[in-house]
Amino acid sequence: DDPHLGSGPSDDSEILLDDSDSGSVLSDDSVLPIYERDGKSTEPAKTLYEACAKNDTASLRSIMERGVTKDEVMELDINGRNGLMLAVSKGFVDIVALLHTCPLIDINHQDNDGNTAVMIAAQAFITILNYILNYYPCVDTEIRDPRGFTALIKAGLQGREECVSALLMHADVNAVDLVQGKGLKDWALRTGRFETLNRLRRLQTRPIAEQFCESYIPEWPELKLLVAKATAAKTAGQKLRQRLKDSLSFSFPHDPQDNGVMDHMVRMTTSIHSPLIATGCRPLCPTSPPEIGKRRFAVPELLDKHSTKELEESMVSHSNGSITSASPVSATSVSLTSCCQDSERRQSSPTGGMKSFIPRSMAHRNSIFPSGCIPKIEVTKSGERTPKKEKKNKRQKGYLEPPVWKYKEAKEEKKREKKKQEKEKEEQKKSKG
Repeated sequence: DDPHLGSGPSDDSEILLDDSDSGSVLSDDSVLPIYERDGKSTEPAKTLYEACAKNDTASLRSIMERGVTKDEVMELDINGRNGLMLAVSKGFVDIVALLHTCPLIDINHQDNDGNTAVMIAAQAFITILNYILNYYPCVDTEIRDPRGFTALIKAGLQGREECVSALLMHADVNAVDLVQGKGLKDWALRTGRFETLNRLRRLQTRPIAEQFCESYIPEWPELKLLVAKATAAKTAGQKLRQRLKDSLSFSFPHDPQDNGVMDHMVRMTTSIHSPLIATGCRPLCPTSPPEIGKRRFAVPELLDKHSTKELEESMVSHSNGSITSASPVSATSVSLTSCCQDSERRQSSPTGGMKSFIPRSMAHRNSIFPSGCIPKIEVTKSGERTPKKEKKNKRQKGYLEPPVWKYKEAKEEKKREKKKQEKEKEEQKKSKG
């Protein structure tokens, strides 16, 4: 048995996979209404729930602009799901992005099976889960269903590694269910989600993303030791031993080593001040990087305590559940993102301060630019003349060109050379005569 992965799923499991949420985001006793859109009907949606069911963003936008009530927003189907939960279960990213501006939506509402929107997204959709955690305020990741499963445990049951990684920055990793008292690791072992367990173990060995800090230094600590070892003076016996070792050893492909050169390359290229890649976005809290077990605040929660200008021009940190302002960002650290900030200020409306923090690829789906920074394109004319194209012989209509063989080309070239030599000899004879 592996000491980290255990003995695998047990045969005499008391709760089978078919009886849990590992088979589907819906329970077996759920009643499924007909959500499919009728291809013949072209009428716009009349209610908010209908717009969410049809994935009709235009109708949803017009309904929200005219104004909605609490009853319209929280209209439920036979399973106790509102429009947001339906959009999450169907994977409608545009609908989820539009509904975050509605203050009447209850993000923590539970359906008849005890599932919330976060629980549904945690079992299938990492994009929607990240959007909910970042832009929906007051998200409670510790809500449990009747069996005591949290969103983190359900993501582990489904083997969603990315969803587990995202929830680890918000949820309690030590939470256990109410029936058997098992946590995330126990359920991952029981259901055979070894990749998820391996990801969890790797994240726990490095719980803080240090490359997103202002104090991160892009240097590999082991580089100096390796260089010193390679450049050290060696005796003749050591050189001979090294040559024999290199000639007789075989190199087989293997996984990258922990804290090796590949890990260093990933951390360095994804850091805030990467010398190789200019990142298209910037963290709002560079002094408080993502960490396992520390709750991350959504953008609306940050805007409640800090103005938009303060968030753009200063660093905000999370510490023990509270938000504290830090010193302003230096001019050198903002130089890479000043262009993006200016374009965001020009495009953001005075009423919606949160739009400046939403990626343009999510806010405007028809935009050709993936980020808020519009690049400047300069066209320079080359000084050299453009070489003329060689004229090709026109093909005769109705006839196919014969194939050209390489040996024939070689023969023709030899004939041409002979003719040239004969002409040169004749010219020399004429000049002498």
